[in-house]
Amino acid sequence: MVGVSVALHLQRRGCATVLLDRQGPGEGASFGNGGLIQREAVYPHPFPRALAELRRIAGNRAIDVAYHPLALPGFVSPLLRYWWNSEPRRYLRAVQAYARLIATCIDEHLALARDTEAMALLRPIGWMRLYSDPRLLEAALAQAETAHRDYGINYAALDGDGLAEAEPHLLARRAGAIHWTDPLSVSDPHALTLAYAGMFAEAGGTLATGDAMTLERVGQGWRVQSATGPVEVEAVVVALGAAAVQLTRRFGYAPPYFGKRGYHLHFGLRGNAVLHRPVLDTESGFLLAPMRAGIRLTTGAEFARPDAPPSPIQLERAEPVARGLLPLAEQVEDKPWMGVRPCTPDMLPIIGPLPGQNGAWCAFGHAHQGLTLGPTTGRMLAEMMLGEAPFIDPQPYRAERF
Repeated sequence: MVGVSVALHLQRRGCATVLLDRQGPGEGASFGNGGLIQREAVYPHPFPRALAELRRIAGNRAIDVAYHPLALPGFVSPLLRYWWNSEPRRYLRAVQAYARLIATCIDEHLALARDTEAMALLRPIGWMRLYSDPRLLEAALAQAETAHRDYGINYAALDGDGLAEAEPHLLARRAGAIHWTDPLSVSDPHALTLAYAGMFAEAGGTLATGDAMTLERVGQGWRVQSATGPVEVEAVVVALGAAAVQLTRRFGYAPPYFGKRGYHLHFGLRGNAVLHRPVLDTESGFLLAPMRAGIRLTTGAEFARPDAPPSPIQLERAEPVARGLLPLAEQVEDKPWMGVRPCTPDMLPIIGPLPGQNGAWCAFGHAHQGLTLGPTTGRMLAEMMLGEAPFIDPQPYRAERF
């Protein structure tokens, strides 16, 4: 989503643009997610600091977080910096910078999708976070009111009866829910990315197959190998998600970067059961989202070596709990999908010039919000590349901060 959005904005501004990938558009992390354009997500995920929460995660038996013990040494440095940046005062600065991006996400998606087939994929239904513990619900409602006051986030509070009325096919009783009413729910995230890629091609852009790792300097410009031969350009944007630093390291830039793996699997529903909007079960840490392909069950974060084979143990833990919440039928796919969320230790994406490399730009590190922030990033970076005043101050997201 990020790369496609950058390419589309550049092409529409008159730049002859090539969008190159080893796979088709949207087949990376944009393929597998909760399908939410998260206007409410002004608070990025901080590193947990409560001792009880750390003990729970250390037990490595949770649905929302899992890790491969042998992989942990490779995460020590970025996770320590992540912990440091999650200190309350530093975290507040991250929230303020993050919120400036998030505030634009609905408008920037609609600016691309309006009057096109993509609008049918964007459902203005929001999503719900469910709570079993009334104390947790009360604390969450207090934070929701703060988000409303400080950042204009809209929500509705539901008690147990209100939740049962809104989602009558839930099998389990919950204390209540917060219905975040601003977000758009995407019925097919891959199709949305493909729709934007189609707009790019219609505007005259070129879709090419190739390996970005072949990128090299050629005089004042750049060259990359595609399936049809070399492509030479004046400027290049690195929007490779979790793989971005593998490339930028070759050009002298290696920020502390890490990936969080995630999985999803689709299920049918039994009988005439319906799920009207995505629901996240807070205590269990999984999301159930109605999609074109069925009910998508998504997991939290898994920390593993980049070359480790898929290990969807979180789905195995989540499925029986999910079946107790919703009357799920058989799974749709033969095996789960897996992708990697690209993360930075200060919880902010890297958007702007690649340090020390004229004509090279960064657009990566969006963590859980690549789908949400793709069009925002595309517009901001295109404005920067063409010498226009960016509509958001780019300073907090500059690459030089690492």
